[in-house]
Amino acid sequence: MSTVISKARAMIPVARPFLGVEEEQGVLEVLRSGWVTQGPRVAEFERKFARFVGCEHAIAVSSCTTALQLSLWASGIGPGDEVICPSLSFIATANAIKCLGATPVFADIDASTYNIDPEVIEGLISPRTKAILAVHQMGLPAELNALQEIAIANKLKLIEDAACAIGASFHGEMIGKPVGDIACFSFHPRKIMTTGEGGMITTQNPELAARMSRLRQHAMSLSDVARHNSRQVALETYDEVGFNFRMTDMQAAVGIAQLDRLSTVLVRRRLLAKRYTTALNHLSWLQTPRIPTYSDHNYQSYMVLLTVGTVADRDAMMQRLLEKGISTRRAIMAIHREKPYQSSVWEERLPRTNRISDAGIILPLFHEMSELDQDYVIDTVLEMQP
Repeated sequence: MSTVISKARAMIPVARPFLGVEEEQGVLEVLRSGWVTQGPRVAEFERKFARFVGCEHAIAVSSCTTALQLSLWASGIGPGDEVICPSLSFIATANAIKCLGATPVFADIDASTYNIDPEVIEGLISPRTKAILAVHQMGLPAELNALQEIAIANKLKLIEDAACAIGASFHGEMIGKPVGDIACFSFHPRKIMTTGEGGMITTQNPELAARMSRLRQHAMSLSDVARHNSRQVALETYDEVGFNFRMTDMQAAVGIAQLDRLSTVLVRRRLLAKRYTTALNHLSWLQTPRIPTYSDHNYQSYMVLLTVGTVADRDAMMQRLLEKGISTRRAIMAIHREKPYQSSVWEERLPRTNRISDAGIILPLFHEMSELDQDYVIDTVLEMQP
């Protein structure tokens, strides 16, 4: 098999950030202001983000990974504790737990939504369980009402890994107004909006928000902005161990511009996703995304599932697409198969996770993708029927 990519057309990437002159201008203004670290632009970004998702408090941080870690820490999670989460997720979900000395306990997923299955959680709860960390897979919200019922009944924290879920909604409510305690977002370039790197935490709890705002900056009692604006000498204190999880004002300026155009981006992504589904939904060998009536998907990624074949068949299809100038990605990883988390126990208990991880392919989808390029991807996929 040839591995030479056709030179007739440019490679179609699986994702591409949508950046314009507004982001450039925002960064330039920050550079000229002389205030480049966590400052006025970060505060503005937090206010606008909280308003967009309909939540009282938003705390900007350096990444979604640090958002998860800070949220777990502020929720009292530490050594010896257990947190129930899906294995079908990026490894950062489990790493945030592990880095605090706690143990991730992997739950299998619903075969239709690819989100954590509430029905298996009760059987995983032990005296050491302190929280449920639910992932909104590829931007499709998890069944939050069922998860919150379990959390309340068992006195557990419910934290949402909403890394991919900006703009998605659950029963008409925007993800980011947490059903549970906290939601955490990512602004990595693969996400629908980006700040290069960066993350956001949202919560309705003012005390928790205030504490996390301090903890991200070494638990400093006064922010740099408050100290700078004070008319009297103000000396900060450090009353607990904190972290350096700050976002820069340059990143925040990019985030503000991204947030301003987010509604338009979501409309385009949903249109492209609908075109994929309409074209591919009839195939017996390929399953398109299934969306529950209670959710509004943002299509951070568009994943199709091979209903027949093996991992080798998936990889062969991805290779054939690559040779045609189409970039793809494997489905979401199964964390329990990576070296730090490998265990025969998980391999036996997570059959649906294994199946989805082995059989899924993420197709290209990004705001500036032309319908001509998407039609080329569709036609190429249709030609590959086994």
